[in-house]
Amino acid sequence: MSADGYLEALRRKGRIVIVGASLAGLRAAETLREQGFTGSLTLIGDERYQPYDRPPLSKQVLLGRAAAEHTALPRHSALNAQWRLGVAATGLDMSAKRVRLADGEEVEYDRLLITTGVRARPWPHPQEVELDGVFTLRTRDDTAQLYRRLAAGPRRVLVIGAGFTGSEIASACRERDLPVTVAERGAAPLVGALGSVVGEVAATLHRDHGVDLRCGVMVTGLEGDPAGRLRCAHLSDGSTVDTDVAVICLGATRNTEWLAGSGLGAGPRGIACDAGCRAFDVRGIVTDDVFVAGDVARSPHPLFGYQFLSLEHWGNAVAQAEIAAHNMISASADRRPHLWVPAFWSSQFGVNIKSVGVPPMGEQLLVAQGSLTERRFTGVYGCQGRVIAAVTFDQTKWLEFYQRLIESAAPFPPSFRTVDRRAEGLEPVAAGFPDPSLPTHGPTVTVSGYSPTDRRITFTPAHA
Repeated sequence: MSADGYLEALRRKGRIVIVGASLAGLRAAETLREQGFTGSLTLIGDERYQPYDRPPLSKQVLLGRAAAEHTALPRHSALNAQWRLGVAATGLDMSAKRVRLADGEEVEYDRLLITTGVRARPWPHPQEVELDGVFTLRTRDDTAQLYRRLAAGPRRVLVIGAGFTGSEIASACRERDLPVTVAERGAAPLVGALGSVVGEVAATLHRDHGVDLRCGVMVTGLEGDPAGRLRCAHLSDGSTVDTDVAVICLGATRNTEWLAGSGLGAGPRGIACDAGCRAFDVRGIVTDDVFVAGDVARSPHPLFGYQFLSLEHWGNAVAQAEIAAHNMISASADRRPHLWVPAFWSSQFGVNIKSVGVPPMGEQLLVAQGSLTERRFTGVYGCQGRVIAAVTFDQTKWLEFYQRLIESAAPFPPSFRTVDRRAEGLEPVAAGFPDPSLPTHGPTVTVSGYSPTDRRITFTPAHA
């Protein structure tokens, strides 16, 4: 059968399986149907719920402005799919084209899309996790349980980790007028994601809103009372925090363990794939029937020196899922690369924080608009003489402009002067990212590969 004949048969009678029934899985399934796939479609998910939206969990849900059960993702179209929810995938046989499930069943496929995402990184001491009052926040059930405990009025909440999720939880607790201590082993909140210069602004936000922020320390142990209820936490500086609720926010772990021994190029950093979302096997050879998208994917981006990026971004999950779905049922000449520019947003302590590009690659930071001291500014990151990222605090209107600079590999520092640049932003300063070998809480982009050196690249977005 010719390649065109195979694709036509796949469209009409083929079997596509999607492992991971969350945002990326849902949007990929919808794209497949919208682009003419009429064959068998199966979605497998370890949670028992239909796909739901995760960003509101650490924001509106914790504040009681939305119920956890009302976070279902809107459907763009009918799927006519088989849902296997509440059962995890436990193995993959690529030669037989079968996915093994936790209930012992196997699901056959012609093409497979993996969108298994990430889970909350666990606390390293299992016995302490069993204490009443210790929580993580990733799933709908996690948020519902934490909401009930916060509504009961704990005497103090301890947030372990001041990344985006930890900072949003601390913000929600203070809005509920709950005493909060935040312990962060890095030099400042968000330091792994945005660097120490911006991190110091975030630290001021925490403290100005009544957070007991402690940086440069680690929680060494959680202690319970004789009834098994959390009583206090011990810190590396010798201090103790009396608390009855602790929320573990140590970052994320990619869900790839089920692929051990499968022959796929999967590991703790995710699943490596090419720009067309085709997964690599352990030999570095690209597959043509296994695709990957969303938080679990590691894909090269020409805009960032073809480094492999793992992005924990809502928008990236949607864009990559749509590209993967298109490529699964398209001839080689019609396939598209995934060239979405990373973007992220957070809302905490009344401030809207948004970024575009890859800030952790930045060597220097220039305050291009506004003022750090006023906590209303636009910061531009430079790497090896080109604009690589930008972040805004309550200045979202500038992001589109700086995204165009990133896409065109514009020189850094920018040659223009702006009407509202303050004295503090006249010259670039070191962005202040920690040594990558030192762990911090909160990076939403993981970079691995070579450093970008080519300033001559011209980037054309997929929608152009």
